[in-house]
Amino acid sequence: MARDVSDTTPIGARSELVEWIASGEKPREAWRLGTEHEKIPFYTADASPVPYEGSRGIRALLDGLQARTGWEPILENDRPIGLADETDGGAISLEPGGQFELSGAPLETLHDTARETAQHLADAKAVGEGLGLGFLTLGMSPLWTRAQTPVMPKARYRIMTDYMPKVGSLGLDMMYRTSTVQVNMDYASEADMVKKLRVSLALQPVAAAIFANSPFTDGKPNGYLSMRSAIWLDTDRDRTGMMAFAFEDGFGYERYVDWVLDVPMYFVKRDETYHDVAGSSFRDLFAGRHPRLPGERATRSDWANHVSTVFPEVRLKRYLEMRGADVGNLEHIVALSAFWTGLLYDETALDGAWELVKGWTAQERERLRAAVPTQALKARIAGRSVQDVARDALALARTGLQRRGYRDDSGRDETRHLAYADEIVASGRTQAERLLELYHGEWNGSVLPAFKECVF
Repeated sequence: MARDVSDTTPIGARSELVEWIASGEKPREAWRLGTEHEKIPFYTADASPVPYEGSRGIRALLDGLQARTGWEPILENDRPIGLADETDGGAISLEPGGQFELSGAPLETLHDTARETAQHLADAKAVGEGLGLGFLTLGMSPLWTRAQTPVMPKARYRIMTDYMPKVGSLGLDMMYRTSTVQVNMDYASEADMVKKLRVSLALQPVAAAIFANSPFTDGKPNGYLSMRSAIWLDTDRDRTGMMAFAFEDGFGYERYVDWVLDVPMYFVKRDETYHDVAGSSFRDLFAGRHPRLPGERATRSDWANHVSTVFPEVRLKRYLEMRGADVGNLEHIVALSAFWTGLLYDETALDGAWELVKGWTAQERERLRAAVPTQALKARIAGRSVQDVARDALALARTGLQRRGYRDDSGRDETRHLAYADEIVASGRTQAERLLELYHGEWNGSVLPAFKECVF
């Protein structure tokens, strides 16, 4: 989740909200990618969950990483809830159930992303081993019930926890028991944003299928290949989904702003206090007539924080966030970034990707999103299997990365980071299906071996 910001500049007009998003436009030479991933910590001795407090808890993990990296602590009520790299722009944050998240710095190449992620994992592993902790490479907690899952001490999460059961049956599972990987991408103009948003929305279920990796819940198979993706189907539909309106004529910054304005709020932050206004209207705050905050008017930070609480499959802030995939190991994480970088950062590949998806209807896109959690690469859209669509998309991404021409110290271009996804799509077998085979085979009907085999 995003780090909540503080900017008390009042918002005077709706146009300022549009300008806030438009201010993210960057020329091609300034485009960067930022990779984020979450991972679930556990005690290696007994596969039990890790609480915040205690000599070997999440707080101790943050303290150890601060000492190791020199990153600055992010505090809430004098307790560390994350770390910030003030030099390069990366950050570590906590998800509601203790999922440990790296929000990577904006980097130029996938080689940089691979190095950054590997360094973070080495740091987390070194500190974690001293505390008896490991980290899972799964998109959902495979063993603990929701009641057994720890709760992190962040005020915004308490507000969300109270609100989620009112707007869906699985929002708390999303918050406390899932882990994702996403990549954040730049755009040059409103037209460039619209094209990238449409392509990435349409292909988000395809990415979810390729990277499906959450087949276990409560100690047994859950009936899905990506349970995490299924959870999003019943998590507060006011703020989630495929944004069919993004494909309508005339879509742009203003239409997105109007949608976000109508998404119910969670909170308003004033100084260090989070005011619970869950379910209320941002438009009321914008107009200075919010019933729970009389006299308060919306500020820039209110808008930035509110935008961070909408959860469509692709989120627009001052960059685009690809949000559809389960987390996995290092190669899985970087492959997700490679998939989207190859498609979106090369004009020819982007044109090809649009040709691939432009004929799909809103109904077909929705049906695909609903089918992928159980069927993954075997799901179908417009008469084709997702495996076939994924093969075409990966071919486009590969040529896009080749044209970017960034080489590592060994002279290899960025296409090498697609190898993980290439193998899955060529075989037609997701990581989730391989894990289920192990569960029914050499794991002898237990998920406990995952705590040794599915770890960073």
